[in-house]
Amino acid sequence: MVILPGTLYRDAALADGRSPNLRRGVSVLTENSRITWIRDSSDEGPVPDQVQVVDAGGTTIIPGLVDGHSHLTLPGGSHWIDRAFDTTETLLEVAEANADLQMRSGVRWARDVGSPRRNAEGTAERALALTVRDRWRGRRDRPYVRAAGTWIAMPKALPAGLPVEAVDADDLLARVTGQLDDGADFVKLYLDGPDPETAPWTAAEVGRVAEAAHRRGAKVTAHASRLSGARVAAEAGIDSVEHGFELDADIAATMARNNVTVVTTLTVMRSWLTFGSTTTIDRFADIRPIRERLDRAMDSVRIAQAAGVTIVGGTDFGGGSARANMLPWEFESLVESGLQPWEALASVTWRGGELLGEPDAGVIREGGPADFSLVHGDPLSDPTALWRVWRVAP
Repeated sequence: MVILPGTLYRDAALADGRSPNLRRGVSVLTENSRITWIRDSSDEGPVPDQVQVVDAGGTTIIPGLVDGHSHLTLPGGSHWIDRAFDTTETLLEVAEANADLQMRSGVRWARDVGSPRRNAEGTAERALALTVRDRWRGRRDRPYVRAAGTWIAMPKALPAGLPVEAVDADDLLARVTGQLDDGADFVKLYLDGPDPETAPWTAAEVGRVAEAAHRRGAKVTAHASRLSGARVAAEAGIDSVEHGFELDADIAATMARNNVTVVTTLTVMRSWLTFGSTTTIDRFADIRPIRERLDRAMDSVRIAQAAGVTIVGGTDFGGGSARANMLPWEFESLVESGLQPWEALASVTWRGGELLGEPDAGVIREGGPADFSLVHGDPLSDPTALWRVWRVAP
């Protein structure tokens, strides 16, 4: 097989998540997995010899997608919590399968927000996603990974053996330090406690943790599906809130003031709506509470947007019932919640990159990595277009 030095994608449209307008008649030249230039198809200028020319007519080039909330090592499905206790070998195989799904669907960045602690590949016990991140580093056939390590939770908040548990504020700080010492890129707190009305730690205690992590150049995020946890996270000024299913105007204003991003996972509850007819699990026998919670979560997106909170989209695949190729579902859900399609595209591309502190993530630019994909149709007028991935740039 002859390997050509570059590829020219000719006469596509382009949606970069920064403009409500689709740019048409665009040609993009890539060489050595970098973007050499982006030009009008009618004025390409000299084209290097021996490049592969791809007729991209009828497609839209979009940036590499960024899944802001994922669990690479977990299988997901209706028994997702049980599956977290599968063997290490099984979970590593799951990660490889999830990576294939992500890459084929145009997801180039995975922000892993929690994985079980295991011994793997000769390492000391630590979050399994850190092993996966290190295994995939430098590979073009795998997503780039930034991993939080393992959930840090109050006892009884999650099944025993799944999180790292902290019993008080000093223990919380020690656990956070331990995660960073393990090599976590950021840390993940679990702010849903046994009492739905009370977060397990105060804003002062969480703020202390955030200051310590920031001194080490790391960020802090928190699972907060309830109002109580979201309020603590907002007041503490951590970097982001995961889920944010219950926000009110006061919390959203505090988040905007303290630059706290919300990472939405509407996809999870949309997938739960199917469980009433596909499983015999008691908790899903009546889907009305799930529908009500989804409606509340979508209202929270609208509240956050109105307050000027930065919104990043994620699937929660593996940790919930969604799968690794379902980020387009989150894109559609954000549009249904009131974001304009170009704003929703920003939420699953470059805004996720900003949260990760990665300036090239979710960005198309000359000189940048060729991490884009081509979809059939116009995602700025038809949100289902993100499902129709035709080609992923190698």
